[in-house]
Amino acid sequence: MGKIGMSELLVVLAIVLVIFGPKALPKLGRSMGKTIGGFRQGLKEDVAEDDEEVVVVKKKKTKVVEEEEEA
Repeated sequence: MGKIGMSELLVVLAIVLVIFGPKALPKLGRSMGKTIGGFRQGLKEDVAEDDEEVVVVKKKKTKVVEEEEEA
């Protein structure tokens, strides 16, 4: 039930074509592409920030271990 078949996709595209018209479709597609691209970039930046936090935590733990070994 979670998959969209080819016939359902064609029906949706036909409805979109009737509602927006052929002249507006390129603008609509371009704006949707930019939105999806921005969303993906935001997800990548969020993951990168999480990775940086993990690295900082690991460095702090390493320093603490080195101090304990010296004492």
